[in-house]
Amino acid sequence: MKILVLNAGSSSQKSCLYEITDQPPHQPPQPLWEAQIDWTYQPGVAEIKVETHQSQQIKTLPFQERLPVIETLLSTLWSGDSPVISSAAEVDAVGHRVVHGGQHYHDSVRITPEVTAEIDRLSVLAPVHNPVNLEGIRAIETILGEQVPQVAVFDTAFHAQMPDQAAIYPIPYELSQQGIRRYGFHGTSHRYCAERTAEILEQPLSSLRIVTCHLGNGGSLAAIRNGRSVATTMGFTPLDGLMMGTRAGSIDPSILIYLIREAGYSADKLDQILNQASGLLGVSGVSNDMRQIDKAIAEGNPRARLAKAIYMHDLKAFIGAMVAVLGGLEALVFTAGVGENAPQVRAEACEAFGYMGLKLDLDQNNARPRDQVISTEDSTVKVLVVHTQEDWAIARDCWQVLQG
Repeated sequence: MKILVLNAGSSSQKSCLYEITDQPPHQPPQPLWEAQIDWTYQPGVAEIKVETHQSQQIKTLPFQERLPVIETLLSTLWSGDSPVISSAAEVDAVGHRVVHGGQHYHDSVRITPEVTAEIDRLSVLAPVHNPVNLEGIRAIETILGEQVPQVAVFDTAFHAQMPDQAAIYPIPYELSQQGIRRYGFHGTSHRYCAERTAEILEQPLSSLRIVTCHLGNGGSLAAIRNGRSVATTMGFTPLDGLMMGTRAGSIDPSILIYLIREAGYSADKLDQILNQASGLLGVSGVSNDMRQIDKAIAEGNPRARLAKAIYMHDLKAFIGAMVAVLGGLEALVFTAGVGENAPQVRAEACEAFGYMGLKLDLDQNNARPRDQVISTEDSTVKVLVVHTQEDWAIARDCWQVLQG
């Protein structure tokens, strides 16, 4: 079975093609084809990158609508200098990352008109993500035809069975009954990294208390016990929790009330500030990218230094909260862009938990580790760096759903 994966975001779209012949292999295979669209390369211009076993290519395309660009990208699968398949008909199924599944979806599901309508309805809770996820679903219907089965893999699904004390906010209960609750996100990544951690440590997943740290432009933590999420930092929307690249994370709600009453801020203005102009970018005034923050710190920029200090304070505080919920810890896992590539972030975060007997191997930590333990042998807590493989997890879920 050849499974196409579309992992669509507001600023980019990642795509992969996997082939599963019998059943999903134990280790993630190398995709037959990988591609990415950068929608923000230049105003009105998208950049396409395509990689196969035989070749790499990069080109730019002017665009007013996204569909023709997606069509150009997918056509490289079966045409051009290095086609991977002979025709579009060889694509057996398509799996999509969908950010918000609400209370309805606790597992990945085959996409039907009813599922599409619910994803659309939930766009109000994930306005940056669900609409572009829908755009990918509709693009596949147009390009490959409605007969090709599609599967939605929800970011929220892994957290859907959190206990009520972790999911219900301390607001009037009637509002909780209306769906205002903690949903959590990055679930596909948290689930994959927990499973991969158990494999690396050669221990049953059910025996491990794990905190997974998905740290990218967006960031969230999950407390995982018996293979299930029991707490997470993101909430009703992906805005809650950690300080992120451009998102504020958790702040006093009265700040919003104050800005509405005293400064006349509208809901749209607050949304823009909290989601796009806060976090590392808002405090530093430099960038949402940790690499640029570190560069500015080296140049003596005090706001960049403050932004990094707030980021690390939040990260350590939330890791501590996750450990308290679990009542102990066997493994601390770092993943995603910052988690995998910022050894200083890992080192400073781990230093705060030395009182638990956690000891980081600094040489291993600085050696660009991937899917390995970076704590010392006598550390009471295993620290790992795991390369998140969301695309493979989506393909695997797609295969499982279609196998029934």
